[in-house]
Amino acid sequence: MIEVPEGSLFGYGNLPYGVFSRPGEERRVGVRLGDSVVDLALLLDDEVFAAPTLNPFLAQGRARWDEVRARLRDLLRGDVPGEAVHPVGEVTLHLPFEVADYVDFYASEHHASNLGRLFRPDSDPLMPNWKHLPVGYHGRAGTVVVSGTDVVRPCGQRKAPDEAAPSYGPSRRLDIEAELGFVVGTPSPLGGRIDVDSFADHVFGAVLVNDWSARDLQAWEYVPLGPHLGKSFATSISPWVVPLAALEAARVPLPGQDPEPLPYLRGREDWGLDIDLVVEWNGEEVSRPPYRTMYWSPAQMLAHLTVNGASARTGDLFASGTISGPEKSQRGAFIELTWGGREPVTVKGEQRTFLEDGDEVTISATAPGPDGGRISFGEVTGTIRPARD
Repeated sequence: MIEVPEGSLFGYGNLPYGVFSRPGEERRVGVRLGDSVVDLALLLDDEVFAAPTLNPFLAQGRARWDEVRARLRDLLRGDVPGEAVHPVGEVTLHLPFEVADYVDFYASEHHASNLGRLFRPDSDPLMPNWKHLPVGYHGRAGTVVVSGTDVVRPCGQRKAPDEAAPSYGPSRRLDIEAELGFVVGTPSPLGGRIDVDSFADHVFGAVLVNDWSARDLQAWEYVPLGPHLGKSFATSISPWVVPLAALEAARVPLPGQDPEPLPYLRGREDWGLDIDLVVEWNGEEVSRPPYRTMYWSPAQMLAHLTVNGASARTGDLFASGTISGPEKSQRGAFIELTWGGREPVTVKGEQRTFLEDGDEVTISATAPGPDGGRISFGEVTGTIRPARD
């Protein structure tokens, strides 16, 4: 029987999935229990878990996901073959699934309002459409990377308000966005759509996301078509995918939507989630964003994403956008936390605004678990490296 430390955030109620390898061996699918990774191809004698990504398993659909989870919760309490169990510190963790498409939303009213006040101080903080639909943009799937991957400072055009013309060079205002991402398993056909109450039939689980953002590149390029180079250089995700089934105890009502959304965005069930994030900058905690305050739910995001007939594919990733609460200590982006750089924060005794080369950012999160304790998403970490010539 696998030893699970008392109070472990990776207990039997969690069982997140990931992809791991041992030195000289191929990548395989495993689940984490306590401080161990269990090789599912060996434990379950099923070749779908010998694949180098979760995608073949994700494509099998919800009935199969539920069957495997029930079987694991039973088998892992018994005698597990020693050759199937590896200390988590002795394996390499990889990108857990092949990302088909990536869409990032803008679902926090607090975040959107803060940026509105920063960028449009003489106008309403929210744009007229914001409370009618989950605003989002289509990102770059090929630059989604697993936690621990270094992030090279991006270059591009930038133009400060006091500059007469744009210039080219490394971003001067490199930022983070603490987010939650959702992984599609069951696809939908082109021309079809996924309704709000079918969310759990299509989405397998959730990961932590850091949507790195070059604010100066973004500010110059985003009108009229939105984010592009300021976002597309890197998006980091955690190596563990927490199944939706592990988040049932974390479900809470949404904070309230006024005006009432259009019918296609209404459902019988709420998919608000009580998840607490922690942001660390060079090892020092600087923020605790609460996901429970998000205005739009992931079920509404997926419904909106597909309402025009866009297909969903196995491995699609869609993220929440920056998670921010009403308090300054709950802001999930440094542009908010430092109010556009005008209010520096102290990190390791230094006054800081945006990211410098060598900085490391770690985002972690926990939620109420199905067995009365708490479960962890693990963490997503990245270190900033200098721009390349």
